[in-house]
Amino acid sequence: MLITSPQNSKIKLVQRLRGKRGRQREARFLIDYERDLQRALQCGYDIDFVLHCPDLAPAPGGIEAETHQVTTALFKRVSYRENPDGFIAVLRSKPAKALAALEARVVHHAIALVGLAVPGNIGALLRSADAAGIDAVIVVDIAIDLYNPNVIRSSTGACFLDNIYVLSGDEALAFLKREGFQLVAADAAGGRTLYEADFQPKTALALGAEDRGLPQVWIDRADQVARIPMKGAVSDSLNVSVSGALMMYEMFRQKLASRQKG
Repeated sequence: MLITSPQNSKIKLVQRLRGKRGRQREARFLIDYERDLQRALQCGYDIDFVLHCPDLAPAPGGIEAETHQVTTALFKRVSYRENPDGFIAVLRSKPAKALAALEARVVHHAIALVGLAVPGNIGALLRSADAAGIDAVIVVDIAIDLYNPNVIRSSTGACFLDNIYVLSGDEALAFLKREGFQLVAADAAGGRTLYEADFQPKTALALGAEDRGLPQVWIDRADQVARIPMKGAVSDSLNVSVSGALMMYEMFRQKLASRQKG
């Protein structure tokens, strides 16, 4: 069936899913890029239905789902991107994992993303955490949902992994203390560089918001406060996603060095 009307119920649903409130109310989200769709399916997500514009591109391969064709004008009207791939998949979201799920997992290295506000940075950090072998990502006091289209795109699908947990600040700090983690806070005024910091053997790295950094309570409770050394003429900080990637890979390097010694 070809959908031509903007009043169609599926078109209206897709429009609602562009916003966080709609995604939460409907327990669904959107993907319009084939790589991200394939990775969501690999992580156990289910497709509700697909809108496809045959004038823009062939239907995504290997997908068995209810599919509705739409006109080019209507598709561009509901697409999130300026140059869409020709399909929009509606998928069923999963409930956020909370404290109980984290307590049931064996975790040696974790990161806490505290109060971040830029979807692209959150997604990039999720991608780096996966690449660096981080066991758990603790999302703390973040207003953005992980099904935000920019989080999905910048994470290259890492937002669909089952190692992401949504906690309050009090829950996260209490968990880390109770479970015997040493806490390394990333801060530009840190007393040691990331190369001097000890990320072994059981460590959580805390990263703060792009503009304000970590709340003081996280710095006060940290076992180490680490900074990235700066030699630039005017630059005194890096984007939080870059800073986080550098620190996570130092954590990864130390973990590999420890295994080689053992």
